[in-house]
Amino acid sequence: MSDHLDDQPVAPEISPELRRRAFPVLSEAQIERVRPRGELVDVADGELLFDVGERDIGFYIVLEGRVVIYQPDLMEERVIVIHEPGEFTGEISMLAQHRSVVAARMEGPGRVVRFDRNALTQLLAEDSELSDLMTGAFIHRRLSLITNEQTSVVLVGPSETPEVLGLQQFMTRIGQPMRFLDTRSDAAAAELLSHFGVGDEELPAVVLTDRGRVLRSATPRRIADELGLSDTFVAEELVDVAVVGGGPAGLSSSVYAASEGLSVVCFEGTAFGGQAGSSSKIENYLGFPTGLSGGTLAARAMHQALKFGARMAIPRSVARLETSTYPYLLELDDGTTLQARAVIIASGARYRRLDVEELERFEGAGVYYSATFVEARSCTGDEVVVIGGGNSAGQAAMFLSQHARHVHVLVRGDSLAASMSSYLTQRLEASPDITIHYRTEVVGLEGDDHLDGMVWRDRDTGESEHRPIRHAYVMIGAVPQTQWLEEGRPACDPKGFVLTGPDLSPDQRTGHAERGRAPYHLETSIPGVFAVGDVRGNSVKRVASAVGEGAMVMQFVHRVIEELAGAE
Repeated sequence: MSDHLDDQPVAPEISPELRRRAFPVLSEAQIERVRPRGELVDVADGELLFDVGERDIGFYIVLEGRVVIYQPDLMEERVIVIHEPGEFTGEISMLAQHRSVVAARMEGPGRVVRFDRNALTQLLAEDSELSDLMTGAFIHRRLSLITNEQTSVVLVGPSETPEVLGLQQFMTRIGQPMRFLDTRSDAAAAELLSHFGVGDEELPAVVLTDRGRVLRSATPRRIADELGLSDTFVAEELVDVAVVGGGPAGLSSSVYAASEGLSVVCFEGTAFGGQAGSSSKIENYLGFPTGLSGGTLAARAMHQALKFGARMAIPRSVARLETSTYPYLLELDDGTTLQARAVIIASGARYRRLDVEELERFEGAGVYYSATFVEARSCTGDEVVVIGGGNSAGQAAMFLSQHARHVHVLVRGDSLAASMSSYLTQRLEASPDITIHYRTEVVGLEGDDHLDGMVWRDRDTGESEHRPIRHAYVMIGAVPQTQWLEEGRPACDPKGFVLTGPDLSPDQRTGHAERGRAPYHLETSIPGVFAVGDVRGNSVKRVASAVGEGAMVMQFVHRVIEELAGAE
């Protein structure tokens, strides 16, 4: 990186609308209101306020001078914005305690009011006006970085491979700004790999251009560790609530727990949003008449939880739950242990896999379990298949019809009435770009490194049909994500969904009977361990229901923590 301290940085053009949303100017009255909460600091010209990669950075309100926000790069720095007096620094990584994706230096001399994270968190909790203003600005700044690919994180590899697709999905769903260079079509990819001496066998690679570092054979966990996205825990650290799973139910639980003053950590092994996070559009969620994507819903919920002080651990999985002692013990995937006064199982469900030979060979290489912009980019102009008859399949078909030449929807039953909302069924049937094949199932997949063809069969006539399909989206059924639970702890139904409240049999309620009460509505066979959302037996498989259960469970969590306090 060249030295630019003596140069005059030039800020990029920012639209008036983005300036209003992402870079508001505080009034004198607002500044005077918050000044006593921070530390007044005189800053020298060129002094670094914080650097890329730092985790515990300050929050600054500019009083005099200018603060340059920039990203270092291999050859030069990239100026993002220049804060004038009355403006403030920060974006969403500050609330998450992640490493900063930008650096800041003073172009001055100048004067600022500095806040540490605790002071900022308290300010956001107590001042509603500034909370809305600042949190909204943080979110729009991150969205701007993503949209404009203003980032030092570059993913390099061949498109349409499971490994590259998986990393694209991961970084997109966690809101990590990135650029992608396709080794099959982009000359810059070869140049960058040659510079770092990366071979084809080491792809996909992630190049961090701010520090000249490369992650070879990159994985989500390695990326999270390198970028400071992974939370760290003290051995057997104690929290009030541990939430296992970051779908709508888990995110809702985290928001309500944190907003009610409980210490909470939410563990998610892949990306926040769960099955709903892979939905291109949710139209029947209350309050959003034009719909919203599952990714947008998950991102907003995550930001909301962070604002209230929840810790969001990603990608971190819970490997084991030990309930023989209290507080309960959770063992994480890296062997770290954590104690919790209450545990909320919100690990959700995943789509069932097709019962077809060689399926695994094509997963991520033509066979997908979500239909977002990441998956849809490669199917433009092609015929595609959506397999399933539920709302997720219907929304996927409508979304993909905007990109693909034609969409075939394969349904095993003879009707969609029992599994899909009426409005979606009507849209599918009316679309000239979509054909519904009832009583039809997939019997064969073809191809080498990527899906090249598919065979489906009419269940009534037995006739088979071959199509040169390269993209299939599977959205059938639901399998609970309970493999991490020991058998019988807690009680589950024959399909593996966790039983709660009135669904527990008398012999599954002994722990509650010892406390002189019946199990609470969302409580499992283990007092103080709850299940919400799709992982729960007999739950309503809708986003709104999962969010509602995540909110509802907190009244029972408070009761249990008070009840079991004497056991610590």
